[in-house]
Amino acid sequence: MVFYNKLVRDKIPDMIKVQGETPNIRILDTEEYLQHLEAKLDEEAGEYHRDKTPEELADILEVVYALAASIGCTGEDLQAIYQKKHDARGGFEKKIFLLSSEK
Repeated sequence: MVFYNKLVRDKIPDMIKVQGETPNIRILDTEEYLQHLEAKLDEEAGEYHRDKTPEELADILEVVYALAASIGCTGEDLQAIYQKKHDARGGFEKKIFLLSSEK
């Protein structure tokens, strides 16, 4: 028996069944779901730090979209908010590192 004790993507139990194993699952309540989504974000960010792959970035996006949906924000809403902030403040393309500012 392998213990995972973590939030997994929706198709993972079916994938486990295809391998001839029996998944033991439970459905989280809303509060637990949000806690585990936040933990999943940390997990996925850690995997990106370790592996530095586009696939790990996509996993982070999956969690970000799920978090957005949990607060009633669609992917389109999130993209619009991103674009508005990007237009007003810019991105990170210029690699600017702010040391200090003076009055």
